[in-house]
Amino acid sequence: PMHEITFAMNDKPNLLGQLTSLLAERGLNIQEAHAFSTSDGYSLDVFVVYGWERDTEDLREAVMRDLLKLEFRSKSQVHPVSSVDNHEQRDGTGVWEIDVAQLEIRGIVASWLHGKVHEGTYCGQDVAIKIVDEEKVYDDSVEQEFRQEIYIIRQVRHKNAVQFIGACTKIPNFYIVTEFMSGGSVHDFLHHHGGVFELPSLLKTAIGISKAMNHMHQKRIIHRDLRTENLLMDEDQVVKVAEFGVARVQARSGAMTPETGTYRWMAPEVIQRKPYNHKADVFSFGILLWELLTGELPYGNLTAGQVIRGVVQEGLRPAIPEDTNEMLSGLIQSCWSQDPALRPDFSRIVDILRQIGI
Repeated sequence: PMHEITFAMNDKPNLLGQLTSLLAERGLNIQEAHAFSTSDGYSLDVFVVYGWERDTEDLREAVMRDLLKLEFRSKSQVHPVSSVDNHEQRDGTGVWEIDVAQLEIRGIVASWLHGKVHEGTYCGQDVAIKIVDEEKVYDDSVEQEFRQEIYIIRQVRHKNAVQFIGACTKIPNFYIVTEFMSGGSVHDFLHHHGGVFELPSLLKTAIGISKAMNHMHQKRIIHRDLRTENLLMDEDQVVKVAEFGVARVQARSGAMTPETGTYRWMAPEVIQRKPYNHKADVFSFGILLWELLTGELPYGNLTAGQVIRGVVQEGLRPAIPEDTNEMLSGLIQSCWSQDPALRPDFSRIVDILRQIGI
């Protein structure tokens, strides 16, 4: 059975790693992990796990006992997470408000942390409808995440990013409506359907992704969860960047506090909860570029804990095949440099990819 475990406590360095080790030592298999930080100094870490055969209450008690054993437990008491003002995110969304009556909602095509994604139609157009579960729409933190996503996705208007069509923002209907990508995710294409990107199609795809990411970074938007599951394909196998649920606008100071990501694609500075900037997306791009090249899951034979320790402490990276184009190999390695300052911007990445294709 699957369980969702949420920790809310005072933020501190390496908290993500400690919680990961705690769950692994309990024998739980971590399938998903999402980490958030609030503006008032709290951390919210959400794990989706398998491997617990007893009831949920037993799991809760076991995890609480494990927490009590941790050294940081005496210094970080668990608290409810305060609501953060979301006035800025609310502003302007009404322009995109969709009448629920005009939506035809059909089957489920995907799941996410707070609900499901359905296929449907809106005014005769095929669309994807991201729906917040009705029992969660009254949760202030979920509503804030929902409105934050609308605020971000409204600003991303690029041919290589999934297009925002509108939203329903009136309780109990929290929906985000986007164009429907009938080809599914690049992750499924590679790992479930045996798909392959030959060099010409790999370069075309990588250039499109890089252009979309450059567009976002010019608007000071950091995606923060760039991976193949969040790249969607249309019927012609054109790939677009999707899933802006954890994207954020970068502060004018140029740095952000670590909040989210997915281990296998996550930059070391994010894993360590150090301040980071748009170069965290470049690191993730380097990992997914390797994935497009090899068709393999990054660190596929390692646990989440092994990935975290390896990437941060040992400079672990996937092995690039020896017969890889020299410029492409060099680009991948520069993208996943341990030092963010050594990673290229996406405008430079586009130039390099074009040179490889000549």
